[in-house]
Amino acid sequence: MNEEQDDVLIHCLYFTASRFSRSITKLAEKHLDAGGLAPSYFYMIMVIHFKPGITQKELCQKLAIAPSTSTRFIDKLEKRNIVVRKMSGKQTFISLTDEGEELYREFRVSIKEMFQDYSETLGKDFSLDLSKMLHEASLKLEKE
Repeated sequence: MNEEQDDVLIHCLYFTASRFSRSITKLAEKHLDAGGLAPSYFYMIMVIHFKPGITQKELCQKLAIAPSTSTRFIDKLEKRNIVVRKMSGKQTFISLTDEGEELYREFRVSIKEMFQDYSETLGKDFSLDLSKMLHEASLKLEKE
């Protein structure tokens, strides 16, 4: 690559974020491979763990996902007996089953191992700072 091309790629947030996303996804797939679920399912499980009986709407807001995506995820988790859905009027409330709670405990161990893995490369403080900055940037861009 020439210098101008490098400069454009390095300063393009879209390119840099996409490249980082592919790298961190590979790492997540390596560490978060329980029960044949994609890593994104584990974050839904975590949110439900911390707020049993969460509404589907709240879940979508917390994870910044579309209702159709949450329905697909919840359907899959329900078929695997990881979550249960309860309807009350137009509201859907989601909670973990005992199997879901066990999967959550396994996930917590795996996520700590994943953090140790990338922290060895990036450094612990840098990893924590980067995660916080990405979170804050996402919140700002979502408001636009």
